[in-house]
Amino acid sequence: MILTDTGPLVALLDADDPYQAALWNLRTTGRLILLDLTHEEVDRMAALMEKYKDTPMDLADASLVAVAESRSLRRVFTVDNDFYVYRLSDGSALEVVR
Repeated sequence: MILTDTGPLVALLDADDPYQAALWNLRTTGRLILLDLTHEEVDRMAALMEKYKDTPMDLADASLVAVAESRSLRRVFTVDNDFYVYRLSDGSALEVVR
């Protein structure tokens, strides 16, 4: 599984479509899975945003890093260069897929 940041999704979808039917089609066909965050992941997000407040880390980035840590995922599809800065709790970096 590859975590996906919102940037590539927006770039792939028709921005002129107010209903973003293409996004729902990805979900319906199983190509996009929406995950519920655990309480622990939300708590970790707050700690990450504090740690990277000078970057700064936004809520979406924090959620991807927290989920990666807790679910042992190591790849993220993003156009955000901040993911080259962020580190997981074990000190490793996520593999950025473009």
